[in-house]
Amino acid sequence: MKHARILVDGIAQDAVERDGRLLLADGRRLAFDSVQWLPPLAPTPRPRTILALGLNYADHAKELEFKAPEEPLVFVKGESTLIGHRQLTVRPADVKFMHYECELAIVVGKTAKKVARGDAYDFIGGYTVANDYAIRDYLENWYRPNLRVKNRDTCTPIGPWLVDAADVPDPMALALSTTVNGKLTQSGNTRDMIFDAPFLIEYFSAFMTLQPGDLILTGTPDGVVDCRPGDVIVTEIESVGALVNTIAAA
Repeated sequence: MKHARILVDGIAQDAVERDGRLLLADGRRLAFDSVQWLPPLAPTPRPRTILALGLNYADHAKELEFKAPEEPLVFVKGESTLIGHRQLTVRPADVKFMHYECELAIVVGKTAKKVARGDAYDFIGGYTVANDYAIRDYLENWYRPNLRVKNRDTCTPIGPWLVDAADVPDPMALALSTTVNGKLTQSGNTRDMIFDAPFLIEYFSAFMTLQPGDLILTGTPDGVVDCRPGDVIVTEIESVGALVNTIAAA
C-alpha cells in the first residue's frame, strides 16, 4: 500500500493511494493536485534519527574522483531538512554548483538492536524516495559533509509515498532515474549499492538502536548536474514513486 501525509484545509491527515486519488480516513477522495504534500512519515513526539550514506555507489565515487569506501561513510541529518512532494528547495544566491541526489530511503518499521543480516528485512517498514541536495561550494570534503551542505532547511524532499516493505519484493533491484526539466540526467539501479539494505540494518543496529520511523538514506549513483532556480527535478524509483521538486531562489 502507498501511504501519504497531506494538508487538507490546514490540517495534517494521513491518506492512501486508491485508484489514482488520495483516500482519507473519512472516506473523501481527493485529487493529487488539490492538497499540499508533507513528508510521508507518521508524526512523532521525539526527534527522528536520519542516517545518510555518502559514496554508496562506486560509479558516483568515481565521478567525484574518490576511491569507493570500505566501510559506510555516514552522516546524521536533522528532521527540519525534510519537505514533501511538489515543494520548493531553496538555492542560496552565492553558490556555483548545487545538485540533486536521488536516493532510496529505508523507513525503519520496528525497534532494531543487534539485528543479524538475515533478519534485517523484518525490521524495515517501508521505502520512500529522497532527493538529498548538496552544494559543492560548501563541502569541507566529500567524506565529511558539513552542516551547511546536508542540514539546510528544505534540502531534502521525500515522498510522495511511503510504500509498505511487503509491496517492494526486491529493494536491491530497483531502477532509479532523475530528470531536470524533462531531460534524463541520471540513471542507475539499487543493485549497484556498495552497502545494501540488509548490511546497513545490521551495521547500524550493532552499535545504536534504530526506532520506528527512523530513516536511512542509501546514497545516489553517478550523473549529478547543477540545478538552477526554476528547474523542476523529478527523482523516481521503480515501485516506490516519482518525487517532484522545484528549485527556488533565496
